[in-house]
Amino acid sequence: MARVSKRRRIDNDSSMARYSSPDELAANSDYETSFVRRSGNNSRRESANIHQQRAYSDLDSQDSQDELDPTPHTFYRASKGRGLTDSPRTTPSQNDSQDVSPEPLPAESSSVTPIREESAYVGYKEKMVLRGHRKGVAAVRFSPDGQFIASCSADATIRIWDTATGKTTNVLEGHLAGISTIAWSPDSRTLASGSDDKSIRLWNTATGKPYSHLFLGHHNYIYSIAFSPKGNMLVSGSYDEAVFLWDVRTARIMRSLPAHSDPVGGVDFVRDGTLIVSCGGDGLIRIWDTSTGQCLRTLVHEDNAPVSSVRFSPNGKFVLAWTLDSSVRLWNYVEGRCVKTYLGHKNQKYSLSGAFGVYGDSDKAFAVSGSETGEIFIWDVVSKAVLQRTEGHEGVVLGVDTSPQPGLMASGGIDRTVRVWEVFKEDEVVPKIEDTS
Repeated sequence: MARVSKRRRIDNDSSMARYSSPDELAANSDYETSFVRRSGNNSRRESANIHQQRAYSDLDSQDSQDELDPTPHTFYRASKGRGLTDSPRTTPSQNDSQDVSPEPLPAESSSVTPIREESAYVGYKEKMVLRGHRKGVAAVRFSPDGQFIASCSADATIRIWDTATGKTTNVLEGHLAGISTIAWSPDSRTLASGSDDKSIRLWNTATGKPYSHLFLGHHNYIYSIAFSPKGNMLVSGSYDEAVFLWDVRTARIMRSLPAHSDPVGGVDFVRDGTLIVSCGGDGLIRIWDTSTGQCLRTLVHEDNAPVSSVRFSPNGKFVLAWTLDSSVRLWNYVEGRCVKTYLGHKNQKYSLSGAFGVYGDSDKAFAVSGSETGEIFIWDVVSKAVLQRTEGHEGVVLGVDTSPQPGLMASGGIDRTVRVWEVFKEDEVVPKIEDTS
């Protein structure tokens, strides 16, 4: 059977935008077309890419009801009664494996309002430029203890960097194709990676050596993985439209979730491990019960734009979702409501990802994302205002992560670099470190 082309093609009878894996076109162009993971419509979706042309039409009005606590720092505290079973609206019957609200939910507002920018100073400035990857960088992740940064690339390698010095501590090699996703174990001793070679590997980060057992089962490229909070389970999402739950100790599939009708772009565990979130090119975000594999809720915006990445909020009450209509949306998944929409960046072609963080006296929360314009956007979680736009990368910024230690941020892009950002005072000179590989 011929291998399915990963390059976006326009057929005579239809237009299909497809995911593209990290190693695509690597020998054909420098890096400009690497990591194009276009999520689009197949024969099961009738609408074409018209929603991607909308210009910020879903920004909610500035006077819309704020679903978040007025004191932003509570956004980072665990919430009692977070579980879906606490709400009668979200508890499906035992015989129903689908969600309880399949109809598209309304947008926050149909009115177009200007993107707001606040004068609040966040202060992230570029501190280090880390070079070493030979092709574009798909993802960057801080270790849970904050001591290391891991980056994965289309060059089929993973590099571990010392957060303080920017020096390369290990280069992990073993995958046979580009690597789209990485995840740290809770104890910072193990790193998991998902590749276009359809395998997941576990690595000893101290020695740089892979563990002997491979996680095999997916039939196509692996786009997203995440460890459970206890580190005993791993969840993965793939181009094969499936979500697998793995036993880390045995490398066996515990559960297979019939998740989506298009490639799965993102997966994540909630902070207590009881729920899994997944998203796909079909425009759906699904919440799953970890123990039963039951779909508890399906979230879908009225635009039905492909969803390329998802992340639970630190307190477990919300899901942050990246969509290919240049929007990042915050969902209250218990109520099934999109409560915030963050705009300003460009995201119509690539699969981008980001994170949450804190600023001020660590009492205010922000959301951060890369952009296809080469910028990094930081929004206040509550007000949706753009707090900061940073420049540095040449080309698309594919991944951004924040450190467990407030004041540090890392980013990776198709320019093959990993950049470390630190909070400095407005008039403070930044001691830049470059070419530290």
